[in-house]
Amino acid sequence: MLIACCLLLCVDVFPTGSSLSDQVDQNPADMYKKPGEKAQVNCSHNIPSYNTILWYRQQLPGEGMKQIVFTIPDYEPGFNEEKFPVTKPDAVSGTLTVKDLVAEDKALYFCLSAPQ
Repeated sequence: MLIACCLLLCVDVFPTGSSLSDQVDQNPADMYKKPGEKAQVNCSHNIPSYNTILWYRQQLPGEGMKQIVFTIPDYEPGFNEEKFPVTKPDAVSGTLTVKDLVAEDKALYFCLSAPQ
């Protein structure tokens, strides 16, 4: 019997009343992983003067967003670099990895692109 942890990853710009969200690319939109595996989601955008990428998690429908990391290495309480490593190779892209998946990691993950 296969036991899997469902990890839905969703990456988007927070609503701003404009169409900037269509300038953000997510890869992949969702994924399913087994416990113990890792999940990796990439975020990129083409919004001029936006050079910051922030990561958020929403675990339950209707629950508020919880910020994972503001800037490397400034992680929010409850999150750490070993479990949620983030890379940002340039101003327009970044990657969030969630390591050693457990059932509690099932959530929606969002990236936010913003000016610095």
